[in-house]
Amino acid sequence: MLRFADFKPVSLDDRDLFSRHYRQYPQVHSDNTFANMVCWNHYADYRFVEVEGSIVLSSTIDGVTAFRMPIGPRNPDLLEDVIDLALREGNDIPLRVLDPANEEWLREAYPDLPLHENRDFFDYVYRTEDLAELAGKDYATIRRQVNRFGREYAYTVEKITEENIEEVWEFLVVWCEWRDCDSEPLLAYEKDAILFAANNFFATELEGWLVRIGGTIGAISIVGPVNESMAVVHFEKALPETYRSIYKVITTETAAGLRNRYRYVNRECDMGVAGLRESKTRYHPACMVKVYYVTRDDLEACCR
Repeated sequence: MLRFADFKPVSLDDRDLFSRHYRQYPQVHSDNTFANMVCWNHYADYRFVEVEGSIVLSSTIDGVTAFRMPIGPRNPDLLEDVIDLALREGNDIPLRVLDPANEEWLREAYPDLPLHENRDFFDYVYRTEDLAELAGKDYATIRRQVNRFGREYAYTVEKITEENIEEVWEFLVVWCEWRDCDSEPLLAYEKDAILFAANNFFATELEGWLVRIGGTIGAISIVGPVNESMAVVHFEKALPETYRSIYKVITTETAAGLRNRYRYVNRECDMGVAGLRESKTRYHPACMVKVYYVTRDDLEACCR
């Protein structure tokens, strides 16, 4: 029987373990990536347990714990154990499904179990070439803004390296002050997450780019792998009040740096924020990675 006490926090020491496991069982949603979990663990308390060739994840936010489908070979007994654990330890929404393969498995195993979409946490996935080239009429407005930026500013683009990582960290401190991160709880959590990413950039096997104007950093991106064909932009920060349209520039320059290795770029979810949803939609995603949740009442009705 699975016990929540057997779960341990995701830490930097687990990087190679997750890397090996995800090579065998590729992920598609950004929230399951190692870098996301280790950077945001102070907020979501990500935990995991290895059992019978699978990894089972949990997260706890504001004291509310939810579990995820096993990542590994299909094991009906393990799925039953996860559901039982979710009912014992979870809250009103004790089980979440973050990838199409597990959605299919759960529907096959429990055809009468309702799966509820959580649109606010659908990941936006784009063709890397589309973001890098901005070709065609769909991208005409963004392309004009990027071109105008190039006329207004003599900027350069650099890969984040050991030589400039300290400047990146200093830029992020400035960004957090400008954004007044400490004024809102979620922004304060994001501040801690992004500074953790910068402080552990190479240990976490992240990469990224920066846009420099007149010697000063105006924008940065921090990127990690999802699977062999997809990268995820974990963080993208800029000073738009100082440099108009600079977010669009760092977006397309990051994609340009990725396109020879990754067919797709995952730009995470919009969290239900109207302006963010509009912005992400404007870039015309190739697809969405859907997220589902299962309620306690439905689990008890269909699985016991």
